[in-house]
Amino acid sequence: MLILLKRYYRAILFSLLALSSLHAWSEGPIRERLRELRETRQATRDDHQPLTAGDYTFQLEHQNQTRQYMVHVPKQYNPQQATPLVLSLHGGGGNMRYQATEEYYHLISKSEQAGFIAVFPNGYSRLRSGKLATWNAGICCGKARDTQSDDVGFIKRVVAEMKTKANIDPKRMYANGMSNGGMMSYRLACELSDTFSAIAAVAGTDGTQHCKPAKPVSILHIHALDDDRVLFHGGSGVKSQTHADFVSVPETIQKWVSLNTCNSTPQRVLEVKGAYCEIYQGCQQHTQVKLCVTETGGHAWPGGSKVRGGAGTTAINANDLIWDFYQQNARD
Repeated sequence: MLILLKRYYRAILFSLLALSSLHAWSEGPIRERLRELRETRQATRDDHQPLTAGDYTFQLEHQNQTRQYMVHVPKQYNPQQATPLVLSLHGGGGNMRYQATEEYYHLISKSEQAGFIAVFPNGYSRLRSGKLATWNAGICCGKARDTQSDDVGFIKRVVAEMKTKANIDPKRMYANGMSNGGMMSYRLACELSDTFSAIAAVAGTDGTQHCKPAKPVSILHIHALDDDRVLFHGGSGVKSQTHADFVSVPETIQKWVSLNTCNSTPQRVLEVKGAYCEIYQGCQQHTQVKLCVTETGGHAWPGGSKVRGGAGTTAINANDLIWDFYQQNARD
């Protein structure tokens, strides 16, 4: 009898421990993984159906690897009307969920306010979760660069799929990114200039080594003077994890002024406390090259809450500046 009682109480104890562990796991990584699997199943069901307002996660096979991207379709989307498409690329070591998180970058609310479809591709990652991802943007970054990941081909596939899922306006397709994502935006301007009419880079300079765009592309660059990772005047800051010899902001701007054959003298179009913007005009096919500089803010998205380095700045709002720039630079 005593042995039976011991076994009985031992079974109860194991059951309680199992329930306690399950509760802890449900609040941590397992719950997140279940959510990701649920979103993937939803995406699989919706793969061949036209999109309606809402959030989606899709995956595709590229270079023998499963790649993912997230999509936000605003409530005002009308499938009878051609709609702008904005790709937004996360920074190195991040993932698509970072860039799509409203509390960090406020891009979902901007999509709702402006009416564009927002797409958040995931960079190259060795992890099934897609975390710790990077983009092969030339001199940067990480495993994507080291393995020569075909990220341009992946983005091209994403765009092609989106054209089958929604009514996309081919004259209003844009790309932007943070840090390594901004660098990747420059590579897209170089190699997919027939797709994107304008790009915007925040805290990420042009590290492409070969750039021969088939068409002129409008460029907006936003950078803080005190960025301690991608230094304004070139090189790698002490807080950088890649320690790449980054191209300077002035060199990046002059490269695109030359590529677009713009006037060499910029015009000051914005000056507020802690920030200014200059624009180079007279470029080919009515394109523009624009530079916005903040005195402080470090390695962060102006107006956002996801601080990758520094304290961020509210002197300007990156989302507002980027969308205004896009509207002025739709393709003819």
